[in-house]
Amino acid sequence: MEQAVRTEEQTVLSIEELSNLAAEAGQSAETLMNVVALIAKRFRTDVCSAYLLEPDRANLVLAATVGLRRECIGNLRMAVHEGLTGLVAEQVQPVSVSHVKNHPRFKYFRDSGEDAYQSFLGVPLIDRGILQGVLVVQTIEARVFSSDEIRMLTEAAAQVAPIVSEARTLDRFIAPLQERLWALARNLWWSWDHNSTSVFMDLDPNRWNEVNHNPIALLNGIPLAKLETRATELMLHSRINYAYRRMLEYLENDRTWGTRHAGVLRPHPVAYFSAEFGLHESLPIYSGGLGVLAGDHIKSASDLDIPLIGVGLFYPQGYFRQHLDISGWQREDYLDTDVTQLPMEPAIGKDGRPVVIAIDTRSGRIQAKVWRVKVGRRDLLLLDSDVEGNAPEDRELTSRLYGGDLRIRIRQELLLGVGGLRALKALGITPGVFHLNEGHSAFAVLEAIRMRMEDEGIGFEAAVPRISREVVFTTHTPVPAGHDRFDARLVEEHIGPLREALGLSQESLMGLGRENPSNSDELFCMTVLALRLSRRANAVSALHGEVSRAMWTGLYKGKPEDEIPIGHITNGVHVPSWLAPQMFRLYDRHLGTDWHNRGSEAKIWLGIESVDDGELWETHLNLKSRLIEFVRRRAVDQAERRGESPEVLQRLERVLSPDALTIGFARRFATYKRANLILTDIERLAAMVNDPNRPVQFVFAGKAHPLDEPGKRMLQQIADLMRDTKFRDKFVFVEDYDINVGRHFVQGVDVWLNNPRRPLEASGTSGQKVVLNGGLNLSVLDGWWAEAYDGINGFAIGTGKTHSNMNVHDTRDGEDLLRTLRDQVIPLYYQRDRDGLPRGWIKRMKRTIRTLGWRFNADRMVMDYTSKCYVPAAGGTSSEMRSSS
Repeated sequence: MEQAVRTEEQTVLSIEELSNLAAEAGQSAETLMNVVALIAKRFRTDVCSAYLLEPDRANLVLAATVGLRRECIGNLRMAVHEGLTGLVAEQVQPVSVSHVKNHPRFKYFRDSGEDAYQSFLGVPLIDRGILQGVLVVQTIEARVFSSDEIRMLTEAAAQVAPIVSEARTLDRFIAPLQERLWALARNLWWSWDHNSTSVFMDLDPNRWNEVNHNPIALLNGIPLAKLETRATELMLHSRINYAYRRMLEYLENDRTWGTRHAGVLRPHPVAYFSAEFGLHESLPIYSGGLGVLAGDHIKSASDLDIPLIGVGLFYPQGYFRQHLDISGWQREDYLDTDVTQLPMEPAIGKDGRPVVIAIDTRSGRIQAKVWRVKVGRRDLLLLDSDVEGNAPEDRELTSRLYGGDLRIRIRQELLLGVGGLRALKALGITPGVFHLNEGHSAFAVLEAIRMRMEDEGIGFEAAVPRISREVVFTTHTPVPAGHDRFDARLVEEHIGPLREALGLSQESLMGLGRENPSNSDELFCMTVLALRLSRRANAVSALHGEVSRAMWTGLYKGKPEDEIPIGHITNGVHVPSWLAPQMFRLYDRHLGTDWHNRGSEAKIWLGIESVDDGELWETHLNLKSRLIEFVRRRAVDQAERRGESPEVLQRLERVLSPDALTIGFARRFATYKRANLILTDIERLAAMVNDPNRPVQFVFAGKAHPLDEPGKRMLQQIADLMRDTKFRDKFVFVEDYDINVGRHFVQGVDVWLNNPRRPLEASGTSGQKVVLNGGLNLSVLDGWWAEAYDGINGFAIGTGKTHSNMNVHDTRDGEDLLRTLRDQVIPLYYQRDRDGLPRGWIKRMKRTIRTLGWRFNADRMVMDYTSKCYVPAAGGTSSEMRSSS
């Protein structure tokens, strides 16, 4: 080809040339113009253009060109789903076309002056793994670009990308205000920074609520001119700059707990696998406690600066959206999430291309693309099976969380474990520790063993101990039926190729997932696999540790129960995510402005005793009023959707009283959680809630699994109370429980009700969130509360005793619940002094904050995991002595 570029060993643009171009210009825009001119000359093309990705990452703007009309610079914009240039950005890979008008993605931009150009070659501009824009060359004659030319332009793009990145940040094509807002929106750090959250809310409060507090959806709906006007009117510029600077300081700070205590993890981080992550309501890839715990874990790992990368699945339809019909029966809706409205980017591999992983099974190959989410200092990788080349059923594989049958379940878990580890490898990440948050991801350990066998040229038996010492397994399920189990046919269909690579027989592989390896009738259990192949295993509370050791004695033949190698690290919650801004400011005033960075230190919380009773109580009442307003709005919206009468709507606008003792209950409607325990004696309950001098009211929320009919009936029982004349002004059920609903509840209730059937609550963390906000727990002595309750920092239901007869157990706990309410909770709440303050109640509020705030937060939890699991697993301890006995 006459005009083909010579494929010499030298680079397209030398470092010296780039330096000279920059020196001549002094500004990124002029440098970029000089660069495209040089590339056009080198490649002998008629056009060379650079397009920058705008902050919304949904549009491209022409930033520099030779060959197109210069007046289009800064004005020619296109969506990433438009034209051939958009196709390059969309696929993040080169696109070469010899006759552009014959291509289905061709789009003519009239003002650009590109009428005469026939051929097109575009390559992505990627800097530090992030797409920055597109570099394009065009020619008048039809031209087939060779593979060498495509490679060389790709190399040129890699050299130019840092300049483009600088231009995106500093140049006139992007307004600084917009750029900084988008930078904040693209990192979920904003979600636990109250200043950033308030900035987004103030831009358009109504729209903020409509988009479920999603800053990307918010900014996408505000034109740049309106954004500037709004920011000027509200004097937001300084607040935006302040939030942006604080985020940069947070990200760049290296004087952290992790730097001091977890340096060994820096080259080989923790890979944290979880089937769900509850980070924020605007990213609905969670169902409940397990996901929210995983979200809090990765946030605290960011705050502490623990080298850790999350690995999960992306569910476009999430769990489900809940609404109740006129009879109070739960109905489920599944809605697709618009990926362009989420803070996700394609993960770019070592080869500069978007990562796509593949797993072979007996029934075909499953592929998945990988998304990257920024969570403060940490990354979360989400695998998505909706890719071309997959069978139709596999394109839907990751569409829903906890949906489908056992075959879908094992395929999702194969993708999470094996696929997740392959994604890390494609990104050049070699974990030093594998943390399995529940058994769903246990296949990751088998893949890690395969990789070690391949890397070191060793067999399975030699590789197992080398990997096992790096594995941390956390179990959350206190009942045998709650653990995933698969038959031999399903296991062989999906793990067969991996089994062969490991050199194992079918029976040997099945034995790894059985308590009794030789029992061919026993199903393959993911928890058993995880326990067998991990050096460190833990439950999530002290009591749950006892339950787990008793449950798995059969796996450790000959060991007494006390010596079963399952410890416990009690769960905690991420304080900035759940603490109300009003309480945050109160703590700033009385605990010191740095208190949140030292929240795991008991002495920090001593300052709560010096807070004036009136100040603490007034803060709580403000949060309670906010909760009641929220519940009223949701109740009216729900009733309107059901077509309720105007009379009902008017009543719901005034439902609940800010003066009444308000008790909250929000969690999964699983039968063992006993949401209806309060209904044990309906007449006593009616008398209690309707006492004119000491009224009580309840707010409920929660979802039952779509296939859990008993759970749905229990939920319907609670919803029916809203229509009962004795209870309708005292009971409100808020539909579609999510992080937003949970946040309002835990920040505003007086009392948090938790009454699972002991010992079936592994930990429970919702009550820990209430502690931070000054609410008091009324709970069965199960999970975390069994080790937290000291007699006066909340209230206990019963004494911790159980009964072999479930009906006796439930009846006794129901009576204890009503008795504790009548004899302790209600009298203490309504006992007021001459100032109208419940001094005894406030004293208990202070005690719960002081004694529990430091123990049950996620910083303490992640520190425990780091010092007791991660660092030892990575071989980073400086001393360890073992006895010879």
